Amino acid sequence: MLNKLKLKKKLVGYSDLIKQHEKILLDLQKKSGLFLASRENVETGYDKAWLRDNFYECIAFEVLDEWEIVRKTYKAILDIFKKHEYKIDYAISSKPKHTHEYIHARYNPENFDEFWEEWGNKQNDSIGCILFKIGELETVKKIKILKDKDDRRIVQKLVDYLSTLEYWHDEDSGIWEEDEEIHASSIGACVAGLESIKNVKGIEVSDELISRGYKALEKIFPRESKRKFVDLALLSLIWPYNVVNSEQTKVILKNVKYHLLKKKGVIRYKGDHYYNKNPDNYSEEAEWTFGLSWLSIIYNKLGKEKKAKSFLKKSINTINEEGEIPELYFSNTNLSNKNSPLGWAESLFIVALYHINKNHMGKR
Repeated sequence: MLNKLKLKKKLVGYSDLIKQHEKILLDLQKKSGLFLASRENVETGYDKAWLRDNFYECIAFEVLDEWEIVRKTYKAILDIFKKHEYKIDYAISSKPKHTHEYIHARYNPENFDEFWEEWGNKQNDSIGCILFKIGELETVKKIKILKDKDDRRIVQKLVDYLSTLEYWHDEDSGIWEEDEEIHASSIGACVAGLESIKNVKGIEVSDELISRGYKALEKIFPRESKRKFVDLALLSLIWPYNVVNSEQTKVILKNVKYHLLKKKGVIRYKGDHYYNKNPDNYSEEAEWTFGLSWLSIIYNKLGKEKKAKSFLKKSINTINEEGEIPELYFSNTNLSNKNSPLGWAESLFIVALYHINKNHMGKR
């Protein structure tokens, strides 16, 4: 009886946490439907809307069956592409030679304008993830996203855009918006996106366009890039994209846990300078909170509930004094940076909480 009471108390606690962090995440959504990466008055530049962040921020509302929120966000994303359709047309007609000619990854959430300053705006995965989710919502979850021929036209152009780029060997700034390289995580997002969107009626995707991506992944595996052996971004190949087999999954998890896992999060990669605590910018890499939730989600998907719970517990310990989940903590400290809350982190935390809660309730 005592164990049942403890379990019931924990489940109530999880439900309360989900509600608390859902509210935090909703506060980041603007009237347009787009989510900011962090709070509106943050001084770090995170008061903007990234395509990738919106993809991850919406996943929480999918598991909570808040479909109107999801629809509103993806309508805004499609409207962004329509506003900049001339640019997509130009890129399709001739492969871009300069970074500014690529589809940008972040926008003003009110008027959908691009931000023109240098920011590693060449991010192929941001297109792949949107194609992936639209395809999944339309065909698997039966949630209508594409309303008319204009929506289908712009989605087809995104496919054509990736084809012109030859995404399987196109150097981009990747998920972390840094040095241009061929990134496994970018290729994986594009492969998953093309696999998913090809199932939508009226969208044409050649088998060769997909197979070239898989061949590129095989060639680069287990690395993220030429410069990075292990990278937090490799988790995306397991979830949400599911483009690696069981053996490759084991390798990625083993490498991430051995090389990158820390107490308050997961470092992005060794030698990461971003918020590195060491004066020489080495060996004290920042610990990213959403890495813990990400691992919890993956282990839950693999049916390893004990490990999933363990990483969820670590995730709960990243909640700061304001009740938010920040982007990261400085190495071996309880000091976080100013990007709090980070929408992406809040969303993955909700997903991890939801799945553990659902498992206990016997509703897999």
